[in-house]
Amino acid sequence: MRFLIVDVFAEMPLAGNQLAVVFADPDLETAQMQRIAREFNFSETTFVLRQRDDGKPWPVRIFTPGQELPFAGHPTLGTAWAIRNDLSVGGASLVLDEKVGEITVRGGGEPGALLWMRQRQPSFGKTLGRRETAELLCLDEDRLHAGYDPQEVSTGIEFAIVPLKDLAAVREARLDRERFAALASKPVFLFAPETYDEENDFNARMFEDGFGISEDPATGSAAGCLAAYLVKHRARGERITARVEQGYEIERRSLLHIGAQQEEHGIAVEVGGRVCPIARGELL
Repeated sequence: MRFLIVDVFAEMPLAGNQLAVVFADPDLETAQMQRIAREFNFSETTFVLRQRDDGKPWPVRIFTPGQELPFAGHPTLGTAWAIRNDLSVGGASLVLDEKVGEITVRGGGEPGALLWMRQRQPSFGKTLGRRETAELLCLDEDRLHAGYDPQEVSTGIEFAIVPLKDLAAVREARLDRERFAALASKPVFLFAPETYDEENDFNARMFEDGFGISEDPATGSAAGCLAAYLVKHRARGERITARVEQGYEIERRSLLHIGAQQEEHGIAVEVGGRVCPIARGELL
């Protein structure tokens, strides 16, 4: 089986979030996919279960080193790029059939071009206690942003979206893993309206302790939740476009583009980024 390794949400090679895309045998067993994902040991590995363009959605499965996911952002963009460029699939957009449903990805036909995915309609869960959230991140409560409360949000995977006061708080945050396990917490996506790069709008980090990764360098699914959260709470009105930097603290600089707007029946969310090819090979 052939595979590609690409960097997603990367402005240059050897940055962003690593992804292995395997062009797999359709009969490959789930347990074998999980073992292959553990062998690559990236945040995610995807398996494309068809290798011909018949106009139908492309069946894709997504695995972390520890489990299968119904949806994830950087695997969706990276896999779409791999299908478009390695299998020479044209058109303005293509559709991936993932566990969460069909996800449309547009763009990416030219080298260095942005790819955009339309995420599913966001759902908003409970608001989280400020003191408990601060303790989970080993911070004092006054390091959280004064104007907005942490909240659970999902566009396919549920995240705890946590607004922090400034970049220093983002840098200093760390996950209390015992408390995380005791609370059965969701992955935590924390952000602040202060950045390393003045061209960007937000800095963010993602902590998790259950997918086989501890900190993710670029999290497209969480960035979509952030976009929805900002629109719901009118942080910048009923519409937002922004640049989100992530991964700086772990030496994997990433850039995610987010867009969201209030519509009649909900909030429309898109997340975009660039993909850089790194390597290709085959599984023996």
